[in-house]
Amino acid sequence: MTVLEFLQQRASIPARFLAEPAPDPSQLREILQAAVAAPDHAALRPWRFIVIEGESRNKLGDVFVEATRRREPDMPADKLESQRSKPLRSPMIVTVVADITPDHPKTPETEQILSAGAAAQQLILAANALGFGAIWLTGPNAHAPEVKEALGIAEKDHIVGFVYLGTATIDKPQVRRPDPADFVSHW
Repeated sequence: MTVLEFLQQRASIPARFLAEPAPDPSQLREILQAAVAAPDHAALRPWRFIVIEGESRNKLGDVFVEATRRREPDMPADKLESQRSKPLRSPMIVTVVADITPDHPKTPETEQILSAGAAAQQLILAANALGFGAIWLTGPNAHAPEVKEALGIAEKDHIVGFVYLGTATIDKPQVRRPDPADFVSHW
């Protein structure tokens, strides 16, 4: 498979189909090395990565429950338990954070967030290249101040995604891609 074919055939694996093993420390370092090769205007390196695995996934589930209770105090108990179990869907989660340099003269906040998003995409591609499945998820918990605080993320910064990683227990889905011409215009 060529690199171009690899990129064109990329597909997310639903988190519930990600099992052990997760990347080992050496593989994770390779994956993160690819992530920090993302485009980065003014060399700000506006990304941070928080690796969550093992028992820490249960702690994150508790944080998700508390954040959800604050957002939706009347949520039924079964839905709260669903929030608690989200981090347990895969053996490893890498939280990708946009570490913002406020009022930068060359690089507005939007560009810093986009750079962190590019780092998340590089992370996923590197994980796939090493044979791991991955999916990038967000949802209300990615924007919850309680989650940011629990993870030690400054108020000024943003969670751009929770990247769930593990070994896929299903074949990579065959995704029908749109025709790029439908999204292109020439000026």
